[in-house]
Amino acid sequence: MAEVLVYVDHVDGAVRKPTLELLTLARRIGEPVAVALGPGAADTAAALAEHGAVKVLTHDAAEYADYLVVPKVDALQAAYEAVSPAAVLVPSSAEGKEIAARLAVRIGSGIITDAVDLEAGDEGPVATQSAFAASFTTKSRISKGTPVVTVKPNSAAVEAAPAAGAVEALAVSFSDKATGTKVTGRTPRESTGRPELTEAAIVVSGGRGVNGAENFSVIEALADSLGAAVGASRAAVDAGWYPHTNQVGQTGKSVSPQLYIASGISGAIQHRAGMQTSKTIVAVNKDAEAPIFDLVDYGVVGDLFEVVPQLTEEINTRKG
Repeated sequence: MAEVLVYVDHVDGAVRKPTLELLTLARRIGEPVAVALGPGAADTAAALAEHGAVKVLTHDAAEYADYLVVPKVDALQAAYEAVSPAAVLVPSSAEGKEIAARLAVRIGSGIITDAVDLEAGDEGPVATQSAFAASFTTKSRISKGTPVVTVKPNSAAVEAAPAAGAVEALAVSFSDKATGTKVTGRTPRESTGRPELTEAAIVVSGGRGVNGAENFSVIEALADSLGAAVGASRAAVDAGWYPHTNQVGQTGKSVSPQLYIASGISGAIQHRAGMQTSKTIVAVNKDAEAPIFDLVDYGVVGDLFEVVPQLTEEINTRKG
C-alpha cells in the first residue's frame, strides 16, 4: 500500500488533535508516515503510533523555532523526496496552508485547501470541500503531481489504530531562504482555560446583538457550561467587544465544530464563510428574518439575554 505523508502539528511533543484526525483520513488512502519537526519531535511517536503511523520521521534544529515556515517546508520536501508518497496531508491552519502551498509549488503539484473529507479514488484521493456558505459541496482531485491537501479541524473522528510507529531520523538540508525571515520575539498567549477555537468540538459565538463588551459574559457563561470555545462576529470584534483572535469568519478563523451556537449574529456571508461546515448549527436572534436562519438546523427567535441565560441554567442543572 502506498505511503501518505502527514505533517505533525505538535507543541513540545504534545500532538494536537487535528493531526490525529489526519491520520484517520490518511489510513483511507494508504499507510500514514508522520513528519514531526522541532523540539519534542521524538516524543510524538507514541501518540502517532497509537493512531496509525507506520513510521515517524523526526528532525530537530534551531531553525524551526528561530525562523518562519521555510525550514519546515525544506524538511517536508526532504520527507517527500525520501518517501515518494501518494499524498501529503497538512492541518488547515494559517501556518499549515502556507507550508502546503510552498511545498506544492516546489514539487510541481496541485493543492486542495480546507477539505472536510477525504476518500480513495480510482485516479487518486478525492477531497470534499464546502463552498458558498454550505450551499454546495464539491468533490475534487489533483490532476498533476502528488496531491497536497490541507484538512479543516474536526473533519474526521479520531480513531485509534495501533501501528509500528518506527522512529527514523530525517536528513534535512536547509535552503538559503530558510533563514530569510527571523523571529525576533514571542509573547505567550494568555490561557482562558477554554479549548482552542479552531479545534473545539463546540463553539458559542456572539455578534452585534450582544451590544457591548460587558455583555459577552452571557456568551462566555454558556460556553463554559458546555466546555466550549468562544467566538465573535466581525461586527463584535470591530466594535472592540472581543479580541480579534476570536473572530469567526472570512477575515477571521474558520471553524468546523460538532455544534455551533450563534447568538445575536445576523448571518452575513462574511461570517457564514467561517462556520458553514459546522455539523449542527443553532441560532438565537430576535429578528425572524435574519439570514442566519437560512443556514441553521435549529433556530430560536427571541432576545438572547432571555434565551441564553435560560439555556445556560438548564445545562448546568442537568450537569449537576
